[in-house]
Amino acid sequence: MAQTGVRGRVAAHRAELRRRGLRPIQIWVPDTRSPGFAEEARRQSRLVAAAEDFDDVMDFIERVSVFDEDDVPVANAPR
Repeated sequence: MAQTGVRGRVAAHRAELRRRGLRPIQIWVPDTRSPGFAEEARRQSRLVAAAEDFDDVMDFIERVSVFDEDDVPVANAPR
């Protein structure tokens, strides 16, 4: 029996992605809308800002972060 409608399109799309070598994953992230999120983010930011190794931490984050398609992290740069 052929699948039709939305279910069929979703199944076909997922099959195509798998054919390309991709697989689905599920991740859980903080809910930015939840009560207390903003205060917890501020608390953590204050801790990082007050850390003795703040500059080293920020340098590391910049080295390994990709901010746009043209950025390549130093750790993954071609040799």
